[in-house]
Amino acid sequence: MEVSRPKEIFGMNVFDRKTMKEVLPDEIYRKMVTSIEGGQKLDISMADFVATAMKEWAVSKGATHYTHWFLPRTETTAEKHMAFLTTDESGAPMDSFSGMELVRSEPDASSFPSGGIRSTFEARGYSTWDPSSPAFVVRSPKGATLCIPSVFISYDGTPLDMKTPLLKSIDVVRDRSMRLLKLFGNRSVRSVDVTVGGEQEYFLVDEQKARKRPDIMKCGRTLIGAPSPLEQTVEAHYFGSIHPRTLAYMEDVERDMYRMGQILKTRHNEVAPCQFEFAPDIAEGNLGCDQNHILMEIMKKMAIRHGFKLMLHEKPFAGVNGSGKHLNFSLRDSEGRNLLKPSSNQRRNIQFLTFLSAFLLGVSKHGGLLRAAIASPGNMHRLGGHEAPPAIMSVYLGDLLTQILDNIEKGLPDKMPSRSLIDLGLNRLPAVVADNSDRNRTSPIAFTGNKFEFRAVGAPQALAGPLTVLLAVWSKGIEEMTSMIEHRISEGRMDVTDAALEAIRHGAKESKAVRFEGNAYAPEWQNDAAKRGLTVANTTPEALDLYLIPENRSLFADLGIMTEREVEAYHEIRTEQYVNAMDVEMATMTAMIREGVLPAVTRQISLESEAMGSLPEELRKDMDPWRKSLKELVTLKNGLITGIENLDDLRQRANNMGLSERARIVTEEALPQMAAIRGMSDAAEQVVAGDIWPYPRYRDLLTID
Repeated sequence: MEVSRPKEIFGMNVFDRKTMKEVLPDEIYRKMVTSIEGGQKLDISMADFVATAMKEWAVSKGATHYTHWFLPRTETTAEKHMAFLTTDESGAPMDSFSGMELVRSEPDASSFPSGGIRSTFEARGYSTWDPSSPAFVVRSPKGATLCIPSVFISYDGTPLDMKTPLLKSIDVVRDRSMRLLKLFGNRSVRSVDVTVGGEQEYFLVDEQKARKRPDIMKCGRTLIGAPSPLEQTVEAHYFGSIHPRTLAYMEDVERDMYRMGQILKTRHNEVAPCQFEFAPDIAEGNLGCDQNHILMEIMKKMAIRHGFKLMLHEKPFAGVNGSGKHLNFSLRDSEGRNLLKPSSNQRRNIQFLTFLSAFLLGVSKHGGLLRAAIASPGNMHRLGGHEAPPAIMSVYLGDLLTQILDNIEKGLPDKMPSRSLIDLGLNRLPAVVADNSDRNRTSPIAFTGNKFEFRAVGAPQALAGPLTVLLAVWSKGIEEMTSMIEHRISEGRMDVTDAALEAIRHGAKESKAVRFEGNAYAPEWQNDAAKRGLTVANTTPEALDLYLIPENRSLFADLGIMTEREVEAYHEIRTEQYVNAMDVEMATMTAMIREGVLPAVTRQISLESEAMGSLPEELRKDMDPWRKSLKELVTLKNGLITGIENLDDLRQRANNMGLSERARIVTEEALPQMAAIRGMSDAAEQVVAGDIWPYPRYRDLLTID
């Protein structure tokens, strides 16, 4: 079978600038580009031209419907399909799509989480076109749908989505970055973009096996399961040869993403058996977040086609790697320069250190927000083990940058390290273009040469939430350092270089506690972090409560990203998602034990008893080990019965409580109870015959047939 080359199909299903230039009049195209870049709003007359061209293009791709594709605070995507087909005055069929239909739609907002901002009966909501992220066509077996990326707001204008705060945070960091760049003489720079790349980890298991596991189908992870000899004790899977069946899946996902205008630059086996990763090329921040949602949707659909079950849960299997989404981010000016890339130019390196220190300064003051941004039901099980970063937010810079900042802090900028690739014009060493540090995979946030990598994001998370927080924190740091530089220059005592060095010195000093170069897995790091004054929040409710700290709420409000009431609502939504997920897990575990595990243990006890009773009298005198084994089975069964009864009682009690109390109860009581039940179930699994055990075991799940 002949396969199209990637560049031949790249972007074919995206209404991008190339397509717009081909189908729109020149004047309309120029106005569209200006609107995309934030220069002006679209007027409705121009929207009519764009709508007609977009409709004709989509229909030519087989589209029969359109939808305003938006990101409610469920962290998934939402869509309401509307048909192009209508009739004219004479009743004849025709395709119709107006500018008003392009710009705005009115989906029911009553069932989306709002955190108490709206009552259930207040149903009206609006989805409004976001022209900065291109529309795209999604194919289906019998047609296609035009998807129009949109924001989602309530009738009174209150945001109900993830995209609106993200767009505001991008505008905020852009404005503050431009203000700082002007101080360094960047007169030709017109704008600053956020760049992102989300490395996506995932598991694939055989769908037929997964369907026999209620926990996988309902919760996305295994709630019971004894360890398998195929775990990751030798880590032979990492970067190993890709199984042909998996490779075929990867290739199909890649081709669909090429059509959507995204390059998946890397594909490989991850550490755990049946775990893999895609890493995309970087993209503009808003677009990159949308593309990650598209990627996850395509991965799910393609998994079904290949007979797989895609697992994006942060910790689908106990005792093996969890899955993250490493969020790589930076800033890029309109001339294509990465603002986090060191240079051989003196002023640009001081500028680079200023932006770097500004981020460190922001994290030092609002690091708890970063912990809150990645708090989820699943991430609580992942963080801190098997290559996942710990729950304590720290930043790794590497020895070189750490030494440079330490020397600047001490007022010794002339004493640069001999390996320096950074030329501040204060030493005579040549610039060396090379990696300036090793990689610390235990750090939640690491500088990786020309960008930061936020490694604590969970695999199923929407990138928009963590990115919004990162940009807010960074914006605050940039604002503080810019004000310091402006103040020193206005006093007439310093030029921009000396003023920036003083600001960098301030950032280095203030961020000393949050910078950590050691092993963040080490047990003593918890105590060290507490002594440094860093936030330690090991549970999801603890982490989510960090949104409510006054200085964190006011950060969003002061920057114009979210009002304090919206922050409180977001906290309530995330907490409710946590307790609801835990409720499903409790109910699923109870059903699996009651309907599968207990009957299997009973059957094993019955078989053992029958076999024991059928032995000749002369053989029964040496059966103490056998009797002991049978007694252990009976003990396990009694313990499991008591355990699920207690869990049922706890669940009913929790469901009659308020939200914050429910979160506390399921964390402090339900999780330990579920762990105890799992321990007994896993012990039973190891002694019950394979043909009796009701569910596929880890050794079956972690093998691709």
